[in-house]
Amino acid sequence: MGDKANVHPGAAGRATAADRPASVRNVVLVGHSGSGKTTLVEALALTAGALNRAGRVEDGGSVSDYDEIEHRQQRSVQLSLVPVEWDGIKINLLDTPGYADFVGELRAGLRAADAALFVVSASDGVDGSTRMVWEECAAVGMPRAIVITHLEAARADFAEMTRRCAEAFGGDDPDAVLPLYLPLHGPQGPDGHAPVTGLVGLLTQKLFDYSTGERKESEPGEDQLPGIEEARNRLIEGIISESEDETLMDRYLGGEQVEIKTLIQDLERAVARGSFFPVLAAAPAAEGAKQGLGTVELLELITGGFPTPFEHPMPGVTTIDGRPRELKACDTEGPLVAEVVKTSSDPYVGRISLVRVFSGTLRPDQTVHVSGHGLADRGHEDHDVDEKIGALSTPFGKQQRPVTHAVAGDLVCVAKLGRAETGDTLSAKDDPLLMEPWQMPDPLLPLAIQAHSKADEDKLSQGLARLVAEDPTMRLEQNQDTHQVVLWCLGEAHADVALERLRSRYGVQVDVVPHRVSLRETFAGRSAGRGRHVKQSGGHGQYAICEIEVEPLPGGSGIEFVDKVVGGAVPRQFIPSVEKGVRAQAAKGVAAGYPLVDIRVTLLDGKAHSVDSSDAAFQTAGALALREAAADAKIHLLEPVAEVSVLVGDEYVGAVMSDLSARRGRLLGTEQVSGGRTLVRAEVPEIEIGRYAIDLRSLSHGTARFSRSYARHEPMPQQLGEKIRQEAQKSQ
Repeated sequence: MGDKANVHPGAAGRATAADRPASVRNVVLVGHSGSGKTTLVEALALTAGALNRAGRVEDGGSVSDYDEIEHRQQRSVQLSLVPVEWDGIKINLLDTPGYADFVGELRAGLRAADAALFVVSASDGVDGSTRMVWEECAAVGMPRAIVITHLEAARADFAEMTRRCAEAFGGDDPDAVLPLYLPLHGPQGPDGHAPVTGLVGLLTQKLFDYSTGERKESEPGEDQLPGIEEARNRLIEGIISESEDETLMDRYLGGEQVEIKTLIQDLERAVARGSFFPVLAAAPAAEGAKQGLGTVELLELITGGFPTPFEHPMPGVTTIDGRPRELKACDTEGPLVAEVVKTSSDPYVGRISLVRVFSGTLRPDQTVHVSGHGLADRGHEDHDVDEKIGALSTPFGKQQRPVTHAVAGDLVCVAKLGRAETGDTLSAKDDPLLMEPWQMPDPLLPLAIQAHSKADEDKLSQGLARLVAEDPTMRLEQNQDTHQVVLWCLGEAHADVALERLRSRYGVQVDVVPHRVSLRETFAGRSAGRGRHVKQSGGHGQYAICEIEVEPLPGGSGIEFVDKVVGGAVPRQFIPSVEKGVRAQAAKGVAAGYPLVDIRVTLLDGKAHSVDSSDAAFQTAGALALREAAADAKIHLLEPVAEVSVLVGDEYVGAVMSDLSARRGRLLGTEQVSGGRTLVRAEVPEIEIGRYAIDLRSLSHGTARFSRSYARHEPMPQQLGEKIRQEAQKSQ
């Protein structure tokens, strides 16, 4: 841990570090956008000796944010793996985007990791979305630690931020969130701000000075010890309360001095099992410095206190036909079970799959079985195929460094898996298995697109298929009612990245068009119509007359056709023709071009000609009869209504309910949920919630979530319906 003596950076790239699962740590960095996750990853890589003094990889780029889109947007938009080595331990640092639109990348990082490092900015504090991720980790018992960054900010207060973290993350036990170190401040500058120059370890009471750009250990002065006594005693009591030795607390309260070695061991065990959450401080290295403040302590916490892959519960595994399969956790000699946690495309290498190996050992040129099930609703078809994997490598910025194998517990990049998609399982060809997928957020922001040109149209289908294969939080819809291609995204930034990737990676230029909802038409009351199709020209003419009656039916009834012709007025063989014509016209609509539904059409009478009547003539007559009936009737436009469930903090319930009402929503009720949140249920017309994913985020400061499901179609207000009809007539 942070107070171990004589620990020095290990050389990056030792071949033996990743050969043993016990020598691997998989850590995901979590925090809001701008909290400093990527900067912290680079600082850790520099301290571990994996980066040069300038904090850049050999090609001069960033070790984490190396994608061109990330450069343009100045933020992380994808999950990045940065492996480093410290004290003979390989640490896989998983840097995740902090922006809510890329929560799918965060969920993938949580799946691949065994512990989480929550990065909190001293100047911004803890936001609601970070709290929700903390709760997700708590639900599965994932070990966590907290790193406070941006201590150089003028108003940064480590003690106050630690208190707020304990309040936000400690729940019923704020003493489970305590600092391991306190910052040391240098002389005050002209602005009155005293920069943080070092740390003092609360357990060993050692000083760690970073002011020279390299960590130097020293003994504190007598005047410095009283300032840390209260925090030290509280930390020791917090550690002892988590100790498996139930007598330790009584002995400590009785005046017995507990050995530092015992405290560190108990601390490591409490962190690894997710019952104690240490708080640390970190800052990037100054230009030319070897180490950033707090980075050595953080690396020691990861190697000493975070769990090995052996301690990670094995996700559910079944055979392809769904029979449960019990496997030993992290068994390098067991059956191969690995999971694709991220898919990306490289213009030179092709598709690259970032894979977490849970069981067995993965080797280059191995034939594996690729199974993908359960994401059909996202545009991912179920598949079971055998593929030969290409080279294995470990990423470092834009570079891919070859490796000979990947053991259970490790992360590796696999080349040339042409069919594998994010969330797929890799297993042995002769023993195919399937892992239970992790939970992914539903994309709820529709983006209707169309090809910019004929050349783009030819490439659009393949480009969209690749895009969706990489990102399971994106759903592709070919809407049969509106004839639109719709990409469902998590937000505007997510949509922007999708469009940029279509253009830059796949060479497809698209135009964004207004998204249309699936409207319907129906009759408001009974009406009758006569279809007369009589034409005479040289040779056979066309002759068909039919009379129908139309009446409305309850919602969801579709179209019902009834034959009540008597006396053979319409010959038997032409009655199906009338029905076919009626249904064809109903599909085209009779008022604004939307499908006609929920009616009963009764064929009452008609006339035929022995020579000139035909199937085509009676189809045309049926369509004409329906149009005439519509001309004399009131036609309702039906709009789809969704049932919306919003999970929101109690402080925003009133604002959410008012907003839903303003969207013509009908509130169905509220339900109190744990954690100071409320579930609000309402029925809202879909035309009113096209941008609700964006508006709700703004309304709740990013803390609310919602789901939607189709309920039914119902008549829209007359004024709105009339406006849509007029627009449809103008466009015809």
